[in-house]
Amino acid sequence: MISFDFEYYRPDTLKEAVDIFLKLDKEGKSPVYYGGGTELISMARVGSQSFGAVVDIKNIPECKVLGFNADTLCLGSAITLSDITEANYFPLLSKTAGRIADHTMQGKITFGGNLASTIIYRETVLPLLLTNARLTVAGKNGLAEVEIGQVFKERLRLQKGEFLVKATIDKKFLIAPYFHVKKTKNEKIDYPLITAEGLKLDGYVRIAFSGLASYPFREANIENMLNDSSLEFSQRADKIVQALSGVITSDLYGSAEYRKYVLKNTIVNILETLKDQ
Repeated sequence: MISFDFEYYRPDTLKEAVDIFLKLDKEGKSPVYYGGGTELISMARVGSQSFGAVVDIKNIPECKVLGFNADTLCLGSAITLSDITEANYFPLLSKTAGRIADHTMQGKITFGGNLASTIIYRETVLPLLLTNARLTVAGKNGLAEVEIGQVFKERLRLQKGEFLVKATIDKKFLIAPYFHVKKTKNEKIDYPLITAEGLKLDGYVRIAFSGLASYPFREANIENMLNDSSLEFSQRADKIVQALSGVITSDLYGSAEYRKYVLKNTIVNILETLKDQ
């Protein structure tokens, strides 16, 4: 049970949503945007978050898109992880979404909600980082389209009153060879010790990680090491482990040293798998 009262709004348009949010904020009601609400409700129930009003974006058509527009795949922020896996337009993203939480929760967690989560893993961002996806953001000045690297730096960084409308990905990435490796401590459905995902495009392997650090990331220098054909696979893995040693975290799921061991083996296995593709 949530121990405090709040107002609920369900706008039908992007402008209406932003206008309501800004009005409520001006009135000091600490509004929040609401998509799937799984994290928001859970945090409110345990008293770690409070708000005076909720602006539900699930009724806004632009936030519910899922399909193609010319040469791009459009993914609305209010579609669920189940929507993504069932459509399966982008196999790597479908694989990612299908291993977050359990099947019941996948039908509630939204794409935008996972990207904006306070939980450190935010695994659905990995395919977006790998494809240089473009995000459409609504705010007081209307709509803006930006490359993901401009607004996702360890977490989604939007201005007050802004919310994610959709992500778009170029079609060319959807058919590229890919890999998805998720290592967990115990169960198939669990927070990751390490999730490593990647694409091979024009002979070059891109890679992004979740679980290794306290945030998901993709780094150009790590990809350069991964693609350094002058080195054996194990040597490349050693260089990557050394380069990332300062950010690799320890927690109840595994120590930094264990994560380094898993990372090295994961890198070698990925390179072996992709060498003939």
